[in-house]
Amino acid sequence: MTDALSRLLDTNDWLMADGATGTNLFNMGLSSGEAPELWNVDQPDNIRALYRGAVEAGSDIFLTNSFGGNAARLKLHDAQNRVAELNRIAAELGREVADAAGRTVVVAGSVGPTGEIMEPMGALSYASAVEIFHEQAEGLKAGGADVLWVETISAPDEFKAAAEACKMAGMPWCGTMSFDTAGRTMMGVTATALAELVDKLPYQPLAFGANCGVGASDLLRTVMGFAAAGTERPIIAKGNAGIPKYVDGHIHYDGTPALMADYAVLARDCGARIIGGCCGTTPEHLKAMREALETRAPGPRPSLEAIAEKLGGFSSASDGTGENAAPPPRPRRRRRS
Repeated sequence: MTDALSRLLDTNDWLMADGATGTNLFNMGLSSGEAPELWNVDQPDNIRALYRGAVEAGSDIFLTNSFGGNAARLKLHDAQNRVAELNRIAAELGREVADAAGRTVVVAGSVGPTGEIMEPMGALSYASAVEIFHEQAEGLKAGGADVLWVETISAPDEFKAAAEACKMAGMPWCGTMSFDTAGRTMMGVTATALAELVDKLPYQPLAFGANCGVGASDLLRTVMGFAAAGTERPIIAKGNAGIPKYVDGHIHYDGTPALMADYAVLARDCGARIIGGCCGTTPEHLKAMREALETRAPGPRPSLEAIAEKLGGFSSASDGTGENAAPPPRPRRRRRS
């Protein structure tokens, strides 16, 4: 095991990942519709502050500001020819912050979805998806990322394409999907199906799991689905800080630091070994999560009732499996934002 993440996983029962990227950048002045990745060049001090905020709050892993840094998404900003540059600098800034931390901190190169629908439902071919992901992966590798972090994926073939691209780049990787439609991804993948998919990949991730979605309760139900599938691979839980609400012209997540502290402990008890936040999660949330993980003793796997009592009810009656599960949703084009 030569990579930093594997070494940390080998010596720690759990690791804490970072929080939101977009939420924290909006708090710094990023405008709606502006490509966050351009700030790697135009506002590097803000990106350093983003990374440093996670590290100082206790994160062992933080993701680079490169979620939408692929050619398909950057084309919306006439920046499709800057993939290598923007991803390299995202990772270089991260390497700078991590190396100054005084402890091992993993720089995870964020790789989000292409934003396109894959064949046969859409126009994106598998080969094109691999090419798009590989270009981004090479940029993050050149900048010094320790691991690639494929996130918020909904389609199995896109997950497979990203895995192939990571292999081509010779980089270890982690992968998460977003389960946001009655316990399934937008393309109908269940927790059990993802666990099975990961085990069959020719190039397997160091860890896998769920991020974003519709709320912390739902995400933990998905994590329990991974654990029930019998996987021995480390599970990632990266849930949103509560539920998004529109307040005074802005999206606000209602999860308090205390709620996220409860979420972090429950995530650990559900079987997750890498625990972080997604949308709405600030350094204040992360500090509370770290303190809770360090001071609250591990407990038994919680019941769904216990999760709902602590974090709020589930958005759907089913986790996407079983007799009461809804049929897979009809694919729709995810909005780019």
